[in-house]
Amino acid sequence: MRNYMATVTVAPSKPQTRSRLFRWIAIAIGLVLLACFAVAACIYWLERRELPQVDGSIRLRGLSGPVSVLRDHLGVPHIRAQSYEDLFFAQGFVTAQDRLWQMDASRRYASGNLAEILGPKLLKHDRQQRYLQIREACERAAAALDPENRRILQAYANGVNAFIDSTRDRLPLEFRLLHYSPAPWRIEDSLLIGANMDQMLNTQYDLELDREKVIRHLNAQQIADLYPSTSWRDLPPARQANISQQDSQKGPKSDDDEDDDDQPDGPITSSLAAQFQPQRCEMCVPGSNNWVVSGDHTASGRPILSNDMHLGHSIPNIWYEAHLTEGDGSDFDVAGVTLPGLPFVIAGHNRHIAWGFTNLGPDVQDLFVETFNSAGEVATPQGFQQPTKVHEVIHVKDHSDEQFDVIVARHGPIITPILKGETRQLALQWTIYDASTLGSPFLQVDSARNWKEFRAAFSRFGGPSQNVVYADIDGHIGYQATGKIPIRASGDGLLPQPGNDAAHDWTGYVPFDQLPSVYDPPSGALDTANGRITPDNYPHLLANIWWSPYRTARIFQLLREGDKFKPADMIAIQTDITSQLERFFSDRFVYAIDHGKNVSPRVRQAAEIMRGWDGKMEVNSAAATIAYFSRRNLSKLLLAPKLGDDYEYYDWGLSQPALENIVTHQLTRWLPAGYTSYNDVLIAAVQRTVEDRHAPKDLSKWSWGDQFPIEIQHSVLGSVPILRDFSGTGRHPQSGSGSTVKQVGRNFGPSERMTVDFANLDHSTLNIVAGQSGHLLSPHYKDQFAAWYGGTTFPLPFTEAAVNAAAEHRLQLQPAQ
Repeated sequence: MRNYMATVTVAPSKPQTRSRLFRWIAIAIGLVLLACFAVAACIYWLERRELPQVDGSIRLRGLSGPVSVLRDHLGVPHIRAQSYEDLFFAQGFVTAQDRLWQMDASRRYASGNLAEILGPKLLKHDRQQRYLQIREACERAAAALDPENRRILQAYANGVNAFIDSTRDRLPLEFRLLHYSPAPWRIEDSLLIGANMDQMLNTQYDLELDREKVIRHLNAQQIADLYPSTSWRDLPPARQANISQQDSQKGPKSDDDEDDDDQPDGPITSSLAAQFQPQRCEMCVPGSNNWVVSGDHTASGRPILSNDMHLGHSIPNIWYEAHLTEGDGSDFDVAGVTLPGLPFVIAGHNRHIAWGFTNLGPDVQDLFVETFNSAGEVATPQGFQQPTKVHEVIHVKDHSDEQFDVIVARHGPIITPILKGETRQLALQWTIYDASTLGSPFLQVDSARNWKEFRAAFSRFGGPSQNVVYADIDGHIGYQATGKIPIRASGDGLLPQPGNDAAHDWTGYVPFDQLPSVYDPPSGALDTANGRITPDNYPHLLANIWWSPYRTARIFQLLREGDKFKPADMIAIQTDITSQLERFFSDRFVYAIDHGKNVSPRVRQAAEIMRGWDGKMEVNSAAATIAYFSRRNLSKLLLAPKLGDDYEYYDWGLSQPALENIVTHQLTRWLPAGYTSYNDVLIAAVQRTVEDRHAPKDLSKWSWGDQFPIEIQHSVLGSVPILRDFSGTGRHPQSGSGSTVKQVGRNFGPSERMTVDFANLDHSTLNIVAGQSGHLLSPHYKDQFAAWYGGTTFPLPFTEAAVNAAAEHRLQLQPAQ
């Protein structure tokens, strides 16, 4: 009976149990899918509901007259108003329509208020910003604004606030996901947006502290080797102005050190933070390319100006395209890129002139070692004095506030608490602490009609210091260095100096009329790309850290080799991927391997791959990959024996030209122990590369494009699993490198590409990285990415007829009754 019962009661239970289990699993999966669908539908509904109105009419308090907003197929707004106040009110309103959350996040980034919405993981960043006293600097600058700029910044703020007030019940998705609403926009907030650029482009105190760590291992000659102030490849604008074709091809000067004449001759953290602090990659510094050619070198006989600014990538993009017209446009009609949160066009053209930027990279920050007594007073040339204390309170989402005091000495805030391992009381002096450097001259820049007015406008520019190229409708071209750059009583500001005396104090700024400037050069071409811009024997110290000259030299080479340029030729230069740096080293690796003994077959295969390589950093190039990583290994082999663990701090603007010089001249003082020649070290560098665990078995398949792929993601939407696949660009291999004209890294590269054609301004082109809109479901969220990635671009209509013909949406902003 027991067996029978076991048979009839137990045996059938397994399939029944499985069947019930499968049913429950199916139900659970169905519920999960239903929940996901419900969440997706809810997000879709919320996102569609928040899309801005782009057609019809909107009545707004604060306008004095009607404003028309025509949007083209890329969502670029062309705004026309009858007064400056209405124009910039409308610019604030329209920019907020597309970018409100970015604007709010950007002001929070600058002021150190991100932890309030994102939690304790942003505390480190917020502490940094509070110790740097950026918010306080902007508040002082706002109080010091001239009436005209105050009026325009207030009009812009009123426009932003009009949008916020009209959409409280349908704010962008990021606000809903993070459960907060934006505070009203203030004049100070626009200055914070500008201060973000100052911090991103002109921060160097960290590099100076890195240098201090490195040089303690070296003697004076070795320091000079690793930290040169010039390179034979340098092409300052003043030299370009009169250069001949032969001069542009000259190689390095010879010296008395150990030259080897048998050597071959070389050819010439989060995506939000990435916007302002690009991920660290070699030579991925906030920089840019710009150039201008006169009509003597164009097919039309009119100047062409090009500009691509290299910054950290983000979604939405750091730039927002816009076209602003006041009245009939006879005096104010300007198009280009704007910074969300700031009025005006920053880089672009009007009816008369065009301009574009690269970062000059001036030394506008100095560190001072301050001395305090037991009473907390700081030593000054007048004796001990009480410093200022600023009490900071950081609100942290779902956590207690963090509070601390920032000590501000006469030179600036004590920033020791944000410097890892630092024990000295270091004060930071920075030009932005001078309220006069944070004003904006862009109303005058946007209105300028000729070289004289252009220079007069930029004479008021405080920073971040820029190289500006210029062209105008009358056929003139030029270059102008800009910004407030300090003059020191003594010294160069390279290392921390005693703060108790005035020996190294700032005594003023380099006069504008003494900054480098070139107008209508005989060469008919000018370019900059963050390299040295001071001519020989220039009387002032503008920078201690110039960046590598490879892009500048390559652009000028292409401009000298070409002729009768058209706008399409300019994007070909902007996307050029030839690396003179990697070509130089690949030639030397091949030469060393060919002359080496007991070289492994794998190293010889590497040499065959690099042999005859043209230096193009193409996606599928194995030669590019081997040359790049071998050079990196060579640097470590040569320098690490002397620098030890501090080798990691040797990464600055001219570190690659310094290595090139060491290898070119075979400097025996850098030859590591155990090596009898530079050929041996070069071979060892390649050996390390091909033995790396990431190297494929077949070296010919080691493609360059996979080494630094691009993937741009929205900082908030990308953290939502159901949205992640739609909110970013996806992962794509990249051509180019940090040393090519197309300067790229994983999360870094050209933030826009612009070309202005004075033969026909409607043929001028402009594109940004992703798209105009920050709204996920907008057709303009990332509709420009394919063109940016593929190296193509779009025309930017400018004349009234072209704008009307291109308009796909028409919105009228009307005064409220």
